[in-house]
Amino acid sequence: MKCPFCGHADDRVLDTRVQKDGSIRRRRECLECKARFSTVETIMIALPYIIKKDGRREPFSKEKILKGLSAATQKRPVSVAQIDAVVERIAAWIVNRGESEVSSRLLGKKVMAELKQLDDVAYVRFASVYRTFKDVQEFVETLEDAELLDFVDASNPQLSLTAMNFVESEKKPNHEIDSKTTSPGARSPNPVPN
Repeated sequence: MKCPFCGHADDRVLDTRVQKDGSIRRRRECLECKARFSTVETIMIALPYIIKKDGRREPFSKEKILKGLSAATQKRPVSVAQIDAVVERIAAWIVNRGESEVSSRLLGKKVMAELKQLDDVAYVRFASVYRTFKDVQEFVETLEDAELLDFVDASNPQLSLTAMNFVESEKKPNHEIDSKTTSPGARSPNPVPN
């Protein structure tokens, strides 16, 4: 490590601390000019390439995932920490697959599965932008995609988005309208006692 002040190559480590994100922070002192500076060590992980729908390949980007999640969760009760945790889980999932290339379709399904657990409205927003739909029925079928079950944690059930059968409530008989009915804004003939 070269000293940022004098460029000398030799230094000594004064203090080493492990940060919350897993990186290592070291406080160093240059043996030549005695200046002190800090360095941070992180593990360099080779992230896979994402194969786009048109066949292009681009490196996996946490920033793009973060941007998409931020747009989907806008004005929703989702904290920045929750979004960051989802991004980290997706990145860990990508790395743990051990593949050099992953299709954008598979990555999109993982993002939708994470959003479905986080917030239903954000999930619907992301799915509506991510996919192109012909009609409403195709939209509902996509939201209930059985393949998402591979990505979803079964301990966090969500409500179904398919059509539900509602029981019609009994119709109340029409009451005769009293000829003394008041017009809107007028006082009632029988005031309520205090």
